[in-house]
Amino acid sequence: MTKNRGTFEAATGDGPPLPEGDREQRSREVRAAVEGLLQIRRLTGGHGGGDPRERPAEWERRQPVRAVALALEAAGVAPSAVDAAGGRTATGYRVTAGERPGTAVVEWVGPPGGGAVQEEDSALGACVPVLERLGWEALLYRGPRRRRFLEVEPMGR
Repeated sequence: MTKNRGTFEAATGDGPPLPEGDREQRSREVRAAVEGLLQIRRLTGGHGGGDPRERPAEWERRQPVRAVALALEAAGVAPSAVDAAGGRTATGYRVTAGERPGTAVVEWVGPPGGGAVQEEDSALGACVPVLERLGWEALLYRGPRRRRFLEVEPMGR
């Protein structure tokens, strides 16, 4: 979420819900962040003049949670959210660090009884092409308690 000090942070799904009145402002910030990211990719090269969407920049490879969360948020995928006590208040994606360096994990989570378990196959499946369009490989796995998750890493690693 946007910090008070003016630094943009992509929604990872572990922050507070965005107030209703701030949605248009947030949308502008997300668009600006994605354009900035694509400009970084253009300037840092490695694309041979090709599409900067094809491969994550070094910055993204070092901070995959932030980069993956930005890709999902920019595509309009809803993040989960938590209240001040840490309880889930919204169903959506949650991005955390993967076990291996340079990877991230995407889960579909929500409040107890909110239906996240029933939605996770289709919701996570919809995240795969979103991530691939920005140069991320996302593989679907089944984890503890038979919950599904995506393991995400940069293409061309």
